[in-house]
Amino acid sequence: MCGIAGWVGHAPAELLPAMLRLLKHRGPDGDGAYAEPDAAIGMTRLAIIDVAGGQQPMASDDGALRLVGNGEIYNYRALRESLAARGHRFHTRSDMEVALRAFEDYGEACVEHLRGMFALAIWDRARRRLFLARDRLGKKPLYYARTADGFVFASEPKALFCHPGVARDVDWDALHHYLAFGYTPAARSIFAGIGKIPPAHTAVLENGELRLRQYWTLPRATPAAPARADLETLVRQQLGEAVRLRLESDVPVGVFLSGGIDSSAVVASMREVTGGPIRTFSIGFGASAPSYDELRYARAVAERFGTEHHEEILEPRVSDLLPAIVHHFDEPFADSSAIPTFVVAQATARHVKVALSGIGGDETFAGYPRYLGVRLSQLYGALPRPLRAATGALARAAARDREDSRPFRDRLRRFVQGADQPLPDRYLGWTRIFGREGLVGLATPALRAHFGADVERAARAAFAGAGHGDAVDGAFRIDLDTYLPDDLLTMADRMGMAHGLEVRAPFCDHRLIETSLAIPPDRKMPGFRLKALLKRAFADVLPREVLEHPKQGFMIPLGQWLRADLRPNLDDLLAPERVAARGLFVPAEVARLKREHLSGARSHADRLWSLMILELWIRQHLDARGSWALA
Repeated sequence: MCGIAGWVGHAPAELLPAMLRLLKHRGPDGDGAYAEPDAAIGMTRLAIIDVAGGQQPMASDDGALRLVGNGEIYNYRALRESLAARGHRFHTRSDMEVALRAFEDYGEACVEHLRGMFALAIWDRARRRLFLARDRLGKKPLYYARTADGFVFASEPKALFCHPGVARDVDWDALHHYLAFGYTPAARSIFAGIGKIPPAHTAVLENGELRLRQYWTLPRATPAAPARADLETLVRQQLGEAVRLRLESDVPVGVFLSGGIDSSAVVASMREVTGGPIRTFSIGFGASAPSYDELRYARAVAERFGTEHHEEILEPRVSDLLPAIVHHFDEPFADSSAIPTFVVAQATARHVKVALSGIGGDETFAGYPRYLGVRLSQLYGALPRPLRAATGALARAAARDREDSRPFRDRLRRFVQGADQPLPDRYLGWTRIFGREGLVGLATPALRAHFGADVERAARAAFAGAGHGDAVDGAFRIDLDTYLPDDLLTMADRMGMAHGLEVRAPFCDHRLIETSLAIPPDRKMPGFRLKALLKRAFADVLPREVLEHPKQGFMIPLGQWLRADLRPNLDDLLAPERVAARGLFVPAEVARLKREHLSGARSHADRLWSLMILELWIRQHLDARGSWALA
């Protein structure tokens, strides 16, 4: 795990050192650089594999190529043997040297041989060409910007701003996407001049032109799937293999243990492939929010598998954490799960440099209640219109929302309102923070004038690949193609790297995902039972209470905290005079959201939180540098 950066063209000599200083949190163990008059690449290193000999940049034997890489190549041992048989010589035990030799042998197609999470940059001085690559799911970030006299790239936007030619102008389409979903889209950043190499893409910069190529996509469904018993065995074996590969490390490895089925299955798989110590790390909420606390389930798993267990209690003093969290994202990011992720990463980093996570289990094995919603909506749509109208009236008259981030009444209201919409619009409406109509009422005319792009286009394209003749498969694909890489994996990377911690996600192994998409949805969630296949696969080893307790998710009691401990932050960040001065949102509409939430009439926790984070981001990243303006 590292932070990488570089430039091609013309730049001040001090540019690369300045960029690397801002990426030091990603790699506190060392740094390295290579520079020529018109190009430079460098890295900050978190030493995981070949601690003594894995320094970067790495050079080809003839000195023509220089590589810097962020992440891990999990199949590097097998690939190394294959390349050695083809005549390549190795001078280190590093996985990144294997990536370099693979590039020498396979060229741009080298990424098709890599199984891992990575962002790579290779400078070819003979051809004056820069090669960039990002892993299939986008676990590792890679940003870039064009300047008047060149090109710069880095693991995080903050490093790009070291170049005087990179501006902080807002990308309004990315902001539109943020307001809809809480994060920016795959190929864009919140800054107009900064792009992202999309997941599963390579890029070649040559003669001033940047050429992108996609090398992997979510596979189409296969016409047949294994028998049920064989399916459970297959899932267990493939997750075990994904876990085994991710235990490759020369430093201790831990695991985030939430107490849910995904992280518990990861711990069970770890115990099957290693007899050594397993360090587990959990977070709880104590007396402040007992209904959100899953520590008892995490303890049951830790006891079952004899782990070295550590716990951290998150008290509601999160306002002290917000500036650091916003700083490390660089872009506005509204998933409030960033708070517990930040805390558990901080606690874990005191003991280990690498931690496995259950991220991706919901998307691969049908864990979200909204997947059931797709099934129910198809049945609901077949009801006579008068009956649906009566159901809508009941939804509007339902009791007050419960204290959680996705309350029942809000879900029911969205379900009923979207019943007449086609899929995938119906599904996307459930996942949005602000719907289309909500944004029309919220945004000022000046802001709406900047909204042009269809923020749902990428999700619709993913849904179009649905297989098995089943709309639920399309919902899986939307989440695997957008929400997983752009929200969950972004969060894991930034919050882990904030503390120099590498987070690995076995459920995001691309081969496991390919297997998952070959399985019909009704095999993954038969009889409206979420994650039934995964639970059956581990039923003989996991504690019964873990298998049977309802899904909670890695959430915080945000709605409750906004009425109490976070109330001062809410009042400050969304003060009417501040909202009016910004000119982005209609003050009366923001005031309505606050009033309804504080009174308990409706829960607007996620909506208010997204506006609060945006205001805090503007203060930190734009106001502080005098670059904010709504033209």
